[in-house]
Amino acid sequence: MKAFPLVLVSLLASLDPARLFAQAKYPPLGEYMMARDAEIALARSAAPEKISAGATVRVLTTSGYEVAVRGSNGFVCMVMRGWAAPSFTPTRERQLVYDVKLRAPICFDPVASRTVLPYQDLRTKLGMEGRDPDAISREVSAAYARGALPKMEGIAFAYMWSAGQHLGPAGAWRPHMMIYAPYYRNSMLGGNEPGGSLPFVNDDEGTPFTVIVMAVDGNVAIAPKTDRLIDVDWQTNLDGHGTVGASIG
Repeated sequence: MKAFPLVLVSLLASLDPARLFAQAKYPPLGEYMMARDAEIALARSAAPEKISAGATVRVLTTSGYEVAVRGSNGFVCMVMRGWAAPSFTPTRERQLVYDVKLRAPICFDPVASRTVLPYQDLRTKLGMEGRDPDAISREVSAAYARGALPKMEGIAFAYMWSAGQHLGPAGAWRPHMMIYAPYYRNSMLGGNEPGGSLPFVNDDEGTPFTVIVMAVDGNVAIAPKTDRLIDVDWQTNLDGHGTVGASIG
């Protein structure tokens, strides 16, 4: 099981992303990219400094994500792109794979770094190959069934507290925690309304990849520490008044 990330790196190295994107209806790969320093700063802004300062930071390249900063506390921070959209439900959000503006800073805890991160790496690989949402869903299901992805057998967490997040057409949302809770359904939480202040299931309900979203106080939103400008509405984020619609997390 531990060999999977190495296999993924090998597969990514064999791809020609520019050629593959030309064959798909995805926008040009370059539109998903960021300046390296700005991406590192945005990734770190996903979690409080006491966490992000010791975390591994990964950045997107034309060959997939690579480690830019080696950490020591088991957390991994990165900026997810549209390819991190739900694999299965809600159906409307699967189309976010094509959104080149989407920037989802996230810091995975040590458990999520071992279990959720390989899943996100696979989704990134498939998106960079030009696979559409249906193909991504099929490939994810097949990989999980044959054991190419770690089993989702317990709860894991990730921070998404950045003031610089841009989560789809709705833009920003309040700082929140991502709770990876395999096979959970919203009814198990009380049937709470998506986008509200109570915890709700947002992604892939009833699957091994279920994500529960729990909003936190908007005043904790963290601005990236960089001189580079990032195209977001900072004040909306910091006040916690962003709205949620089609979004990741």
